[in-house]
Amino acid sequence: MTSTLEIPVADSSALTTVTIAGESDLLLVRSTMRDYARQAGLGLTATTKAVTASSELARNILRYATGGQGTAAIEQASSGQKRGVRATFTDSGPGIADLDLAMRSGFSSANSLGLGLPGSRRLVDEFSIDSAPGRGTRVAICQWDR
Repeated sequence: MTSTLEIPVADSSALTTVTIAGESDLLLVRSTMRDYARQAGLGLTATTKAVTASSELARNILRYATGGQGTAAIEQASSGQKRGVRATFTDSGPGIADLDLAMRSGFSSANSLGLGLPGSRRLVDEFSIDSAPGRGTRVAICQWDR
């Protein structure tokens, strides 16, 4: 299950990259995503969805990536009259062997509720994941204004 998310970026100089290496970085991902969502004019519900999805994806990096490290690149996005926020989460962990299985609600390889990836996908307007064993995982999300 590999898909490509091509979202035009409003201003590539306005990219913020957060290194995810510990629990405190989750707070930085959430606050950065919230700031970018507000700047894009997202309402409270859309902002909350983007922040929640970002938090889950950042936590997955801590939980599953080799050494618990990765990055979140957060930026403004635009398409025509729409404005939004995009975040790309990347790690160099072991990768996901079966993406179809990992994207099913309730599946977990860590004895959790199994809501991280599928829950994040349901929360945002656009979701893309690329992963394979031995090459890590890249997840891109985008939330648009309404």
